[in-house]
Amino acid sequence: MNDSKKTIVVALGGNALQKQGEASSVAQQRVADETIRQLLPLITAGHRVAIVHGNGPQVGNIVLHEEAINTTETPSLPLEDSGAMSQGLIGFWLQQAFHDAFKSKGINDKYAVSVVTQTVVDSSDPAFLNPTKPIGPFYTEEEARKVEVERNYVVKEDAGRGWRRVVPSPKPQEIVESSVIRAMVSAGIVVVSTGGGGIPVLRAQDGTLHGVEAVIDKDFGAAKLADLLKADTLLILTAVDAAKINFNQPNEQSLREVSIEEMKKHIADNQFAAGSMLPKIQASLDFLESGKDRTAIITSLEKTSEAIDGQAGTIIKS
Repeated sequence: MNDSKKTIVVALGGNALQKQGEASSVAQQRVADETIRQLLPLITAGHRVAIVHGNGPQVGNIVLHEEAINTTETPSLPLEDSGAMSQGLIGFWLQQAFHDAFKSKGINDKYAVSVVTQTVVDSSDPAFLNPTKPIGPFYTEEEARKVEVERNYVVKEDAGRGWRRVVPSPKPQEIVESSVIRAMVSAGIVVVSTGGGGIPVLRAQDGTLHGVEAVIDKDFGAAKLADLLKADTLLILTAVDAAKINFNQPNEQSLREVSIEEMKKHIADNQFAAGSMLPKIQASLDFLESGKDRTAIITSLEKTSEAIDGQAGTIIKS
């Protein structure tokens, strides 16, 4: 294949699937359709594309539903099961959106599939000793203490808004289905996988896998997949056109082409917010430092094509 044709792993942020206050299935499918049409030029240009998506709003709603129906006869499913359900749901929306986009453009030789994906994490990861990721509903302190005992949850106060369940957010070590994903991507199939970072699983000594209640950061999951696929480019799509320093200050500056060393200095200077841009930068650096001749790009969905051509976004190269 022509050297200009790249293997690209695209990490879709929450805004690519759900708009604020529009959580119905129909509304989210409409957003998925719009998102896929922005990605279509990558595929028509001949690039090999794998999609990783977030699942925060969707898995949060599933957890709410599970909490609401928890009875002896219909017990709530564990978090890893809710993550699997969100992967299947979002995968359905995205592969259908690809099907319809291909059909509308008269593209008859392209296919998209979704893969329910398991991600191995390390049971000794420090994140298991310090759960930090809030999920599910808000509680009063009294309610939180009750579910803490009844359901063996870890609960913490969440920024003055109430109490919530918190779960570990360990780093991904291995993507179980990566060889299957690699084969399909190499064959030109658009693969949707590793949703929400993948369903967290632990590998027992006998090699068997067991789900664990945790949430993997989607961007770290995408970086791990990109490394395993030996991708040329990790494209992280978010709500802003580029990473910025001095954010929301008079001297705010968008970062364009930046070296790994410069990014590390910006991290040391606390330029990126822990809950938003920082994990995207850290995931990008993980990908870049795991191989040669790689590119990581952070930009908005609307700037996808320009960014791949080097004309937009924050671009970091190994």
